[in-house]
Amino acid sequence: MTAPPTEPKQASQERLIALMGWLVLALGAGAAILPLVGPTQGALIIGAMLTLAGLAEIVAGTRRYETRKLAILAGAVTMIAGLLFATDQATHFLSALIIIAGWLFLRSLVLALACSLEHGAVRRWTGVAAATDFLLALVTVLGFSVSSLVVTLFGATPPLIASFAWLLAVSFAATAMLLLQVASCAEIERV
Repeated sequence: MTAPPTEPKQASQERLIALMGWLVLALGAGAAILPLVGPTQGALIIGAMLTLAGLAEIVAGTRRYETRKLAILAGAVTMIAGLLFATDQATHFLSALIIIAGWLFLRSLVLALACSLEHGAVRRWTGVAAATDFLLALVTVLGFSVSSLVVTLFGATPPLIASFAWLLAVSFAATAMLLLQVASCAEIERV
């Protein structure tokens, strides 16, 4: 493990982590446009959003001290899900559900492990992000059988896509709050 950074370097790292948190929050807000786009463009947009959010998590994770590897891994899981989503040849909604449920479940496991190693408010927000992603994975898996019937009979319906947009927005919001808390706690420790 490396030593904590010096004060001027730490201040710039805090700002970068906060900036990545705001970027992920903006991506979550951008999920609101998903119901307005078609399935093909939607898959590319979701893939790009996940890839950018994962990249933001990786950048922020490289600035972490105690749980650097796990923070980078959580970002990598998100980025891989985004790349899979954007490059899926079929771009069928059902394969998308599998990718999203897998991403949320794996990410929740990584965050739960990170939570056990962290302290204070960062631990609390890591736990919130892990629980959020786990619950969203469960909702996705439990809704899978119903949605598969709906999609098979009627295609990807706007309400189904809208609920999918909310799923991304909630996960991104929890991640953003975690990153903003990490930046805030680092700043408080420095002061």
